Order: sequence, then structure tokens, then C-alpha cells
Amino acid sequence: MLDKNELTRDTLRMFKSEVQKFEIDNRETIDDAKALQIINKMIKQRKDSIAQFTSGGRADLAEKEQSEVEVLSKYKPTQLDESEITTKVTAAIAEAEAASMQDIGKVMGILKISIAAGTADMGVVSKIVKEQLS
Repeated sequence: MLDKNELTRDTLRMFKSEVQKFEIDNRETIDDAKALQIINKMIKQRKDSIAQFTSGGRADLAEKEQSEVEVLSKYKPTQLDESEITTKVTAAIAEAEAASMQDIGKVMGILKISIAAGTADMGVVSKIVKEQLS
């Protein structure tokens, strides 16, 4: 607030509002894992909005949404890159002794435990697992 950064202020206020809404709706307090889920949900919503605004020719609104994504991303843990994910996937496949696509559930179960919440996009993880098992 002292920096007069309205974008950051407004984005963090929206996050705080989402947290309060979750607490009221579910009658429970938020821990770090739930807060991370809320941040991920907000980022996903904004990315969907960016795609819609871009296809609708509203670059100004898409730019605003992208700025909000950048602010929210500052509060997420550092993301694993593809080489680190591939290493973890290879280890999980060896641990599960997976040989075909039928074993994808076992491998993903191991990966959900070994990859800390929010440090990797599970869609990317799933894609790498499918590539290695096929």
C-alpha cells in the first residue's frame, strides 16, 4: 500500500477475499496447502480469461489478467523444470515396476507423494509419464 502499487494491492485483496469465502463456506481455517490450492485456482481462472479476452480482441483486459497472474505466481513455491520432473517420473516408474499404460495409476500415486504440492503442474507430469510408459 505504501508503494502505491494498486495492481498488487487489489490482487492480494482478491486473494484474501477468496480465503475468507472458503473459510466461511467450509467452516474451517486455511492452512498453507489450501491457500496454495486457492492461488492455483485463481491463476487458472485468469489464464482462461486471458484466452477469452485474446480471442475476443481485448488485449487491454488480457494484459491486466496476465499482470494478476504474475502477482499471484510470486506466492507459489518454485516450480520444477521438465528435467527434474522427468528424473522423478523415471524413479517412480522404477519404484512401481511399471511396464505399461495400465500401471499409470500406481506411478501417479507415487508421484503425488514425492512431488510437493504446487511445485509441478500435474498435467505436465501426466504427459511425461504417458510418454515414458508408451
